[in-house]
Amino acid sequence: MSINDEIFARMGELSPAEKKVARTLLASYPSAGLESAATVAKAAGTSTPTVLRLVTRLGIGSYPDFQKRLRDEITHHMNSPVSRTVEGIRDHAPEPVFEAAMTEKTALIEKLGQFVPPSEFELAVQALAARPRQIAISGGYFSRYLAMLLATQLDQAVPGVDFVAEPLGHDIGKILRLTAGSVAVIIDFRRYELTAKQAADIAKRQGATVIVITDQGLSPAAEGADIVLPVPVDGIPFDSFVGLLALLEALVEGVLQATDGRGIDRMKEWEDTVQIARAYRATSVLQTDSDTDES
Repeated sequence: MSINDEIFARMGELSPAEKKVARTLLASYPSAGLESAATVAKAAGTSTPTVLRLVTRLGIGSYPDFQKRLRDEITHHMNSPVSRTVEGIRDHAPEPVFEAAMTEKTALIEKLGQFVPPSEFELAVQALAARPRQIAISGGYFSRYLAMLLATQLDQAVPGVDFVAEPLGHDIGKILRLTAGSVAVIIDFRRYELTAKQAADIAKRQGATVIVITDQGLSPAAEGADIVLPVPVDGIPFDSFVGLLALLEALVEGVLQATDGRGIDRMKEWEDTVQIARAYRATSVLQTDSDTDES
């Protein structure tokens, strides 16, 4: 388990001072941990002994050992998909690809609960369900397709949802319209994209609540986020979105339940509209067939 995963897993065990250090490390992970213990303590508003106590609580012998593990993680996560694929194939057990893939994908789902702090998930649900003025959702090169799915499904449960395809392009207006009482959901996975960080920063300046969904390495967009939901993504040849999809579906379900009936009413409106549209199409087809028969 990576260091940031261990911090998330142990968050409920930490003292208030240790939680300050943990959040400081996670907000600028992994770069913050490469600073001296005194620098981390100053950024967290605590003391150097508190930083060292957190390291000990993580089961790491010393602060230099802690930094060595961080550097090893950075080296691993900087690997390209090609490098990870070559390494994965070399180390893969000799079993059929389908069975191996299903085992690995299932494991990602099972690990999701270890990566996402329940308190952060509940904060995300409440932010999305609390009648926000606007919800802007954007993703990256691959993850934009799941961001679109999240926006489409949420839009049937709560109003004011926008999918932001190009947050710093022709969709910039959707980001600039964010205000206090709005929510921005930024999905950004390694290798991280500058536009995600910039969009998150703009949304934060506009006063919106910023939710960042990222991988276990934490996107730079998470630095100033109000809520961070890290997802396990290991896979070959590309990072797996199985865990992300499960998280998004859980979010939609959580939001629907938290709306106290408002979400169901909105879904009924959608369903009634779709039925009307389908009935119209069916009537049109029947009328066309009837006209053809008469002729």
